[in-house]
Amino acid sequence: MRLLLSPRWMVWHVLTLGAMVACTWLAIWQWGRAGSAMGSALNVGYGLQWPLFAVFFGVMWWRFLSMEIADLRAAGADGPDETAGAPSAAEAPVAGTAPSAAPTPATVSATKAASKAAAASASTPATEPAVPAPPAGPSPFTSRPANAAPPRSTDPQLRAYNEELARLAARHREESTP
Repeated sequence: MRLLLSPRWMVWHVLTLGAMVACTWLAIWQWGRAGSAMGSALNVGYGLQWPLFAVFFGVMWWRFLSMEIADLRAAGADGPDETAGAPSAAEAPVAGTAPSAAPTPATVSATKAASKAAAASASTPATEPAVPAPPAGPSPFTSRPANAAPPRSTDPQLRAYNEELARLAARHREESTP
């Protein structure tokens, strides 16, 4: 409930409600316009489209709200009224130890450190560096390195087309240089 009344979410509530009201008003206006002497099938289409936009705004508002609630629950930031006495992930005892009545900050931090260390040792061997490996090939989002050659095609028509393009590009470079 605190999340719904936070200033950020109050702004989202107002914006979503405003967008839904505006879409509803535009749908009603388009239906009225479709029934007038100057109306057309385009107005009918928009009259059907605006309510879908209003539904979209409502669905996205609900999805963002539920995702944030799920994130808060995963982080253990919920209030005690929603967890109903269930221990959070930070308070769960380490396997092989006896659970205590109230975990101390030292045991919680030790639990977190032990789980991080176990996850790190299980996923990477001791001899392998922890730095992720670079991508296998050149990135499609950067320019091609100067020493990289394009792959050769086995299709003779495509190869002839590419060679002709290369000849035209070379001729264009020769003609454009002073």
